[in-house]
Amino acid sequence: MVIDLKTLYGAEATEQQKRYEELSAYFAEEFGDANALSYFSAPGRTEVGGNHTDHNNGKVLAAAVNLDVIAAVKKTENGVIRLKSVGFPMDTVDTADLNVQEAEKERSASLIRGVCARLKALGYEVGGFDAVTTSRVLKGSGLSSSAAFEVLVVTILSHLYNDDAIDPVEAAQISKFAENVYFGKPSGLLDQMAASVGGFTTMDFKDLSAPKIEKIDFDLDRYGYALCVVDTGGNHADLTGEYAAIPAEMKRVAKALGGEVLREVSEEEFYKKIPELRKEVGDRAILRAIHFFDDNRVVDKEVAALKSGDFETFKQCVIASGYSSAINLQNVFAVVNPQEQGLSLALALIAKILGGKGAYRVHGGGFAGTVQAYVPLDMLDAFKTEMQSVFGEKSCYVLSVRSAGGTKVTIE
Repeated sequence: MVIDLKTLYGAEATEQQKRYEELSAYFAEEFGDANALSYFSAPGRTEVGGNHTDHNNGKVLAAAVNLDVIAAVKKTENGVIRLKSVGFPMDTVDTADLNVQEAEKERSASLIRGVCARLKALGYEVGGFDAVTTSRVLKGSGLSSSAAFEVLVVTILSHLYNDDAIDPVEAAQISKFAENVYFGKPSGLLDQMAASVGGFTTMDFKDLSAPKIEKIDFDLDRYGYALCVVDTGGNHADLTGEYAAIPAEMKRVAKALGGEVLREVSEEEFYKKIPELRKEVGDRAILRAIHFFDDNRVVDKEVAALKSGDFETFKQCVIASGYSSAINLQNVFAVVNPQEQGLSLALALIAKILGGKGAYRVHGGGFAGTVQAYVPLDMLDAFKTEMQSVFGEKSCYVLSVRSAGGTKVTIE
């Protein structure tokens, strides 16, 4: 896909033109010649429905957002990728060596190497390029900066070496491989798929090799609401174990019932066998399985509500999903640090501020980070002021949904 600034950014196009021009100047500082550059963009995402369901082959509803990571790129012939993100050290990856590097794990170089390895294994071409990037998808914001970065790298290599032949679904699968195997994070497919496909998108991962993807035509502004994400400023350090425990515990329940993931087992049989399961997997795993089955149904209800324009039912579904995440999934704070409960505090304050007029829920992985809220436009200024008084300046992001996923951009 190739798209122009006006189509991609709308009213922001002039501001974004300056952003790309500044990135071109930065490329010249880092690499010298900035002539004949190519430009690329990949969006962050917001999870709308289906919290921690994707890694057990569940259903989700997500949307690409206007906050993105962009790159200025020049193809090289030496097989080496040099990528410099503003504010971070240079990543250098020689595509002649695409083995997992233990020392790179949890660093962006591992994502670049993992993307290249998977592309090559699938029969695609890989090669060198120089690039500089800058991002509005803040790390730890719950908007999936890593997925945006992965999709960006796939998009660059698709255009430079493969005639833009990699479709959005395959791009997402390649990105997930890089994050799981090379970066070392056991994520599902939601983040990468939303960043790659764009728009409001519902996804059914029953068959991971061929997920069912459907774009939903829905304009939130028409209903008089703004989509907000509030960053509570929580510390993400030492939370890998908390995140990893969720899919692991769900899969333990599935295994006890004869499956690999919860999507493969009977919900009716699960409820019948809870007495035995308590002894085998423990109560928290059972509660997390209950969340999985309930949130799968919530996604179906949300999709039906959006298609029919029933925004009141949609809001009820958002709140129901958030309640299940807090009570059953238990990802609103980390048991390793019970004194830090920014997500729980934000949700309590939002409930009080909105007074039943909007909707709210934990956003993304949970434990620390962000919550999501649907705020009536006539309450938006007061809402932002209240949130920022507690969680800090610029802690409340007002988002818009972007129709395009990973794309090449023309800036003339």
